[in-house]
Order: sequence, then C-alpha cells, then structure tokens
Amino acid sequence: MQLATAEPLNANDVDRTREVLDAYLAALVARADLARYFTDGVVLTLVEAGQEIRGREAVAAAIAELHQVTFDARPEVTNLVVGEGKAGGEFVFIGTHTGEFGGIPATSCQVRVPYTVFYDVTDGQISTLRILGFASGLLAQLTAAATTVVDIPAG
Repeated sequence: MQLATAEPLNANDVDRTREVLDAYLAALVARADLARYFTDGVVLTLVEAGQEIRGREAVAAAIAELHQVTFDARPEVTNLVVGEGKAGGEFVFIGTHTGEFGGIPATSCQVRVPYTVFYDVTDGQISTLRILGFASGLLAQLTAAATTVVDIPAG
C-alpha cells in the first residue's frame, strides 16, 4: 500500500487562516460582532447533539446567546493548531449559568467545560465550525450541580 503524498503547505494560506482565527477568537472574548468573520453559508454543528445552525446571522446570534445570555462566559484557548484553510482548537468554556440551557433553568452555577472546535476557513472567513464536547459537558456539569445534595448531620 502506498500513501499519497500531501501537497506542501502554502505558508501564506496558513498565516491567513491563523489571522482569521486569531481575530475571530479576540472578537469572541471581547463580545464584539462575530458575523463579519463568517461566510454567508456558514454552518455550526454541535456534533454530539446532532444540531446544525446555518447562516451568518444565525450562527453569530447562537454563539453570542450562549456566551452572553444563557451563560456569562468566555472561552479560554488551551491549544490551537492551524493549517491551510483548516484549524482545530481545544478550549475551556468558563462562566456562570444565567439562562435556560437544555431544559435546565438558570442555576447561577459556575461551569468549566473543556471542548474542541474544528474550523474550515474559506476566502478569509470561517465557513464551518464543528464543536465536540460542549453541549454534553455543559449538561453534565449543570445536572450534577442540580442533583448535588448536602447532607448535614443532625445536631
């Protein structure tokens, strides 16, 4: 069996992909407008939930909602690998549960959820985001917080 050889990476395309991701992530942390970083047909997929959100405004609104309404949260970048038109990152979603999520009303619980995102970048904009571990991690932490009972011995 012979493996196909990969085309050499174009350093300019890798640099451009990194610039797009760096600017997008800075805007996400700053709670700035995200729509300008997405293509018209961008698709955000929450892989484990099987949920897709399509379109520039819908994706930007969904991300803003999670970070600013449902949670008061910010991502922490722990690792980012960038290639030609592709990137993958490990993040930690850190914040407070301030709105209904997955049928769980606001709990004011602190969350710290690791997750992974894979990005495709087309013509200087993000065209796909595939998120793994986010929804399931949040539900697990919120469910655990809601079912924790403190046992105080009688006195």
